[in-house]
Amino acid sequence: MVRGSRVLLLKDGGGGGGNALFKVLSDILVCPLSKQPLRHCPDSRSLVSDAVGVSFPIINGIPCLVPKDGKLLEDEIKLKVDDSSIAKGEGTRRDRQLRIQ
Repeated sequence: MVRGSRVLLLKDGGGGGGNALFKVLSDILVCPLSKQPLRHCPDSRSLVSDAVGVSFPIINGIPCLVPKDGKLLEDEIKLKVDDSSIAKGEGTRRDRQLRIQ
């Protein structure tokens, strides 16, 4: 594996970007929670699991796939729906659940 990694880094130019290595790893790495493929988000420098809506950071070129390091993604549509229900006095989902109990 080490020899293969060196070859991929040399093909990439050795600049530390690791694009060729990252392309190979993206075919192998999966979400630790859902076991589904991850997609790379260059804006946030993270790997995103669309299946569960979690983003895993990439620190110093190393993906941190420990579940506790993942951050929940906030969907804009979900936020708009929640905001409108709060404005109508319906409260949050947790508030509704507490009322039911």
